[in-house]
Amino acid sequence: MTVNYREAISYVIERSGYDKGFVANPFDAETVGLRRTGWLLAALGHPERRYPALHVAGTKGKGSTAAALAAIQQAAGRRVGLYTSPHLHTFRERVQLDGVPIAEDDFAALVSELAPLNARLAQERPEWGEATAFEVATVLALLAFARWEVSVAVVEVGLGGRLDATNVLLPEVAAITAISLDHTRILGDTLAQIAAEKGGIIKPGRPVVSSPQRPEAAVTLERIAAERGSPIFFGGRDWRVAGSPHSFDLSGPWGRYEGLTLSLRGNHQLENAATAVAACWALGERGLPTSEAAVRAGLAGVAWPGRFEIIHQQPTVVADGAHNVDSAERLAEALRAELDGAPLTLILAIAADKDVEGMVRVLAPLAHTVIATASHNPRAAAPGRIAAAARAAGLPGQRVVEAPVVAGALRLALAGAGRHGAICVTGSLYAVAEAREALGLAQSDDFERALLYR
Repeated sequence: MTVNYREAISYVIERSGYDKGFVANPFDAETVGLRRTGWLLAALGHPERRYPALHVAGTKGKGSTAAALAAIQQAAGRRVGLYTSPHLHTFRERVQLDGVPIAEDDFAALVSELAPLNARLAQERPEWGEATAFEVATVLALLAFARWEVSVAVVEVGLGGRLDATNVLLPEVAAITAISLDHTRILGDTLAQIAAEKGGIIKPGRPVVSSPQRPEAAVTLERIAAERGSPIFFGGRDWRVAGSPHSFDLSGPWGRYEGLTLSLRGNHQLENAATAVAACWALGERGLPTSEAAVRAGLAGVAWPGRFEIIHQQPTVVADGAHNVDSAERLAEALRAELDGAPLTLILAIAADKDVEGMVRVLAPLAHTVIATASHNPRAAAPGRIAAAARAAGLPGQRVVEAPVVAGALRLALAGAGRHGAICVTGSLYAVAEAREALGLAQSDDFERALLYR
């Protein structure tokens, strides 16, 4: 079977599961999704066993941590595969080699190889059915890394950890970023329940590093690690970070690094950077050391679009994919620290299934003006709901505006902000992607997006 890129991306997206988010059947207590993923990898000769991997889970910051890990490892001179989700503009961003998304021809060739296997899986194990989009994408990424002969792979969990398709890995090191309440309908409505799902990536005898956690989550992770004989290291206990992204010091089992710089903005990113460094140290303990020079270069140069990303100057336009109350709180902290009191126009486009009112309560007090809008995603909340929440948060009615689409909201904001004002586009990565595209920083694949939004 041979397909072109459009046929290949159609094949994957048409198998999307929960929330069009491509996650691996999180409702299945019998872990059929993991079995399907494992079956496909076994049929391919287990490509995921041909290179060391770093596995990253968490509620907040796991993408940034994965990006920092990949940047450090690349600065160390290694050939690095990176698998993350979701994407901003094209599905191919999810599978990268040394920071470059997989080429269309390579993607199509791999799908051409996987599709017949997936059909065979459904035929041989009809009780399992075909693999979902996220499962197929995960197998595709792990196969691509083997074909590319990567020195190390950095793999981000899609959702949770225990039942996620990526949990077929036996990583050299697991990393778990800050845990908070999100996807409660699937993962549980307490920190302990969610931590148990995230901690599912901890493998017997393999080290795990964790960002600072709230006590309930930390206790759960420690219990899982002890049960599996895995050494666990926590930020705030085993390493400490102090400063700002412009200059910070980091001390831990590796010693002390002074005067580090981080290209990612926002003090909350220091935790993610520190967790990445800790994971690199743990990887070094297992035979793949990373020099201080590589740490410095990687952190100084890491790029992770859509996370407190400055996408325009004069006025300053920040795009950030905050999509829940906790991430909104971190964004608010970063805006206070980074914008030097410039009058702020806030462009908000939030998914309807998120805590719209809670996010607006956090962010609206920072703004002179709120422009309520919606991305093209059919799950987007109506601008009227966001506007009502801004008024309920105390913003005078004349300072709350509605715009039907993100590009139009951005035009309004640019016209009114002045050279010394500031604009922040936030609420979802969909909104961030549309803002970047409106400013000519990227171009979406309209064919992909039409498939995703239908």
